[in-house]
Amino acid sequence: MRHYTQLTREQRYQISALLDNNLTQTEIAKTLGVHKSTISRELKRNTGKRGYRPKQAHEFTEERIKQRSKKRFIEPIWGVV
Repeated sequence: MRHYTQLTREQRYQISALLDNNLTQTEIAKTLGVHKSTISRELKRNTGKRGYRPKQAHEFTEERIKQRSKKRFIEPIWGVV
């Protein structure tokens, strides 16, 4: 099973700068050392009417992580379980 790491804030700013220099998604992926589908998904999830904005993209990512990692049980219930 392959393990993946999420893009960092710095990588998102690099994506933005490379997009401004008209690089393709494949070229950006090679530059960052990630798979081209990672760049494709990042842009699909985080490009809005004003284009790709790395600060906002990172904030959206952090919010998705918080929503995904909500605990099912609160601490007192774990004692009973």
